[in-house]
Amino acid sequence: MFYTRLPVPKGIDHSADTLNRSTIFFPLIGWLVGGIGIGVYWVSTILFPPTYLPILFSMIATIWVTGAFHEDGFADVCDGFGGGWTKEKILAIMKDSRLGTYGSVGLGLLLAVKFFALQSMLTVEAFGWPVALKYLSAHSLSRWIAATVIRSLPYAREDLDAKAKPIAQGLTAGQLTIATLFGLAPLLALVVYTTLWIYLLFLIPLFLVRWRFIWFFRKWLGGYTGDCLGAVQQVTEVIVYLSFVSLLWVSV
Repeated sequence: MFYTRLPVPKGIDHSADTLNRSTIFFPLIGWLVGGIGIGVYWVSTILFPPTYLPILFSMIATIWVTGAFHEDGFADVCDGFGGGWTKEKILAIMKDSRLGTYGSVGLGLLLAVKFFALQSMLTVEAFGWPVALKYLSAHSLSRWIAATVIRSLPYAREDLDAKAKPIAQGLTAGQLTIATLFGLAPLLALVVYTTLWIYLLFLIPLFLVRWRFIWFFRKWLGGYTGDCLGAVQQVTEVIVYLSFVSLLWVSV
């Protein structure tokens, strides 16, 4: 319920502690969101030519099911760090619900790169389990990387009055281990299914991007916010797509 628009049973406890502990399932949410996205893509290829429309519908589906939760965070980070020069100013801009120039341009470019990366990835190969696992991997790995940021940095807002309040308590080593299993599972399944161990090398650019984000957030904010996690998720998701596209191009 916290990460998507999907309803949950009414009897579930929504306390801050429960929401905090549910963070370990963030990568598992990636399975769900990615599954919906690839399902919409597959159905759309039956009804329309497998070029642009199915990919666009797939993107719309994933954005709808998450309520543009992570895209909003990415846009806020673009606005905050683009227009703010102090921690207080950056946090104030990111909290503002209005979308500025930096956020508009950044989000537009991000979605464009994601669309064309998916177009290159999904239309080159025939639809099957490898394609589906690649799509799922992008969603689970990106959410796992975001979860590792929670483990590595403190929460930056002192009043905790923000979307990330329920997860601001951080993750224990055991919780991170569970999140890691959920995050890596689709990629490992892809490696086993295709017997191509080179896919594991895609973790390298992900950790390089993660390191840069952590350095940047620590320098300017002294920690992370919910918007920062959204930005990490969106950028690393695109990095996974680009990694698959680059491997396809090199192997041609």
